[in-house]
Amino acid sequence: MSDVIELLSTLVGYPTLSRRSNLALIDFVESYLAGYGIASRRVYSADGERANLYATIGPVDRGGICLSGHSDVVPAQGQPWSSDPFVLTRRGQRLYGRGSADMKGYLACVLAMVPRFIQAARAADARPVHIAISYDEEIGCVGVRGLLAELARDRARPTGCIIGEPTLMRVATAHKGKSAWRCTVQGQAAHSSQNHLGVNAIDYAAELVLFLRNQGRLWRDGDTDARYEPPWSTVQVGTIHGGSAVNVVPDRCEFDFEIRPLPHTRHHLLANALDNVARELLPAMREVAEGADIRLELQSEYPGLRDDSSLDELKQRCAGALEQASFDSLSFGTEAGLFQQAGIPTVVCGPGSIAQAHKADEYVTLEQLELCQAFLGKVVGC
Repeated sequence: MSDVIELLSTLVGYPTLSRRSNLALIDFVESYLAGYGIASRRVYSADGERANLYATIGPVDRGGICLSGHSDVVPAQGQPWSSDPFVLTRRGQRLYGRGSADMKGYLACVLAMVPRFIQAARAADARPVHIAISYDEEIGCVGVRGLLAELARDRARPTGCIIGEPTLMRVATAHKGKSAWRCTVQGQAAHSSQNHLGVNAIDYAAELVLFLRNQGRLWRDGDTDARYEPPWSTVQVGTIHGGSAVNVVPDRCEFDFEIRPLPHTRHHLLANALDNVARELLPAMREVAEGADIRLELQSEYPGLRDDSSLDELKQRCAGALEQASFDSLSFGTEAGLFQQAGIPTVVCGPGSIAQAHKADEYVTLEQLELCQAFLGKVVGC
C-alpha cells in the first residue's frame, strides 16, 4: 500500500484538468516505466499539449490484457474542499484528492503492480500486459480515439481491456452512451417597450427546452431496463445563456443538453425531432427578422458498452478474480464502448465509488485500493 499511496500522491499532484496539458503527468509515468526498462509511446493531441501513453510489458507479438484509465480530472474550483484538492490528504482510511476515485487511484494501483507484471512476463507462455493512459475523457472520451487508431496498426492488439473507472470493484459489463448538443437561437434585439419589433431568443429557446423536458418524461414512462439506475433513457439541459438586460429583447440564447440513452435505443431521433420543432418555429421568427435562426450542433458523443458474447471470456476471468456471481450495468459513461467498437472486449472495474467523483472532498478508501491490487494480480496471474 505504501507504493500505491506514494504514486497516488504524485498523480493527484498534477492538476490535469480536461483541455489542459497532461504532459507533466505523462512525463512522470514514462520515466517511472523506463526505470523498469519498459518503453512507452505517445499519441499526441492535435495541438501537442496533451498525450495518450501506451506501454507493453512482455512479448509484443501477441495480445494481452490492457489496463486503461484516463489522466484528466474535472475542475475543483468553486467547490467547498476541506483540503487542497491537488494534495493527497489521508484522514483515517480515506485518501482525499481530486481524481483519487476518478480515476488516478486505479492508475496508481496499476503502476504499483509493474514489478509483479514484469516477473509474470518472464514465463515462457506469458501474455503481455498493456498499460493505456488517455487524455480528455471527461469531455467526451476525446483522447482515446487517437490511441485506438494507433493500436489498429499494431501487429497484436489487446485481447481484452479493463477500464478502471470507480465501480466499488464490481465488474460492469454494460453502460449507457452519451451525446452532448448545443442549440443556438439567433433572434433580433429591440427595446422591451417595442418587443413586437424584436425576436426574443430566450422565448423560443424556452419552447425547445420544454420540448426536451416533455420527451424526457415520455422516456421515463416508456421502455425501461432494470439493470440501470435510472432504468430509462435520460435527457437534460445543463446550461443556458441569453440576454443582456431586462429592458432589452434578447437577440441570442444558447443552451447545452445531453442524452444518455439505454443501449440499442434510437436516441439520435430526439435530435432530429428537436430540429423539426425548430423548423416549425423559424417562419414566425423570420417574419420579424430575416436573419433569425436556430442551429443544433453535436458537441461530443460516445457509444454505450454492450454486454454481448464477445465479453464472455473476459468477464468470467474478472468475475473469478473477485468471486463475483453477477455483473453490473452503469448509468455513467466510459471509454469502454470505444474499445469495444475497435474490436477489443472490454469491462469496467475499478476502486472507489462514482458517488464520490466530481464533488468536493473526493476520496478513495485504502480497502478499495487493496481490493484493486489483489484483483489485478489474479487477473494477470502474478
